[in-house]
Amino acid sequence: MKLIYLLVPAMLAALPTQAAQLFQWKDAQGHTYYSDQPPPPSVKNAMQKSFKGSFVEGGESYAMKLAREKFPVTLYITACGAPCDQAKQLLQQRGTPFTDKNPESNQDIRAELQKLTGRTNVPVLLVGSDKLDGYEPGNWNAALDRAGYPKSAGTAKKPDTAKEDSAPKNAPTSGTPPAAPGKPY
Repeated sequence: MKLIYLLVPAMLAALPTQAAQLFQWKDAQGHTYYSDQPPPPSVKNAMQKSFKGSFVEGGESYAMKLAREKFPVTLYITACGAPCDQAKQLLQQRGTPFTDKNPESNQDIRAELQKLTGRTNVPVLLVGSDKLDGYEPGNWNAALDRAGYPKSAGTAKKPDTAKEDSAPKNAPTSGTPPAAPGKPY
């Protein structure tokens, strides 16, 4: 009886490491079959494939997906120099998906920012409905943490970030320079 208690956990532990087998073949009528069992001996053109590991592949973790859905991130920036560059870099280093909006490029975005903050200073970060005016890494990281975003891009797969004009973003760089106050454009 004690042997069963030792064998069952050992067998269960070995299951995930085994490779999955999948067989594919066609019968005489041309019907295609897929099975984890070998085909009948009469089948001559069977294909066998072996798979290891998980078949579930996603672009982002469940926690990232949940945070993105509940607390979407929007970054209002221009070419304001260090504060805007640092703000964007912080989000990229964390692997946080975000939409950036440039109030200099679109009058509607400028009006949106004016309504949101009462002025047109950038950078401004929205995490869900949480609004952060001016770049301050401690506050920005705290807001992203509260929303459930990973602390670094290495914690989750690097997501694609959306941009107002749908252009791809640059790859993240290392190191975050010191904070600087927001700058009106």
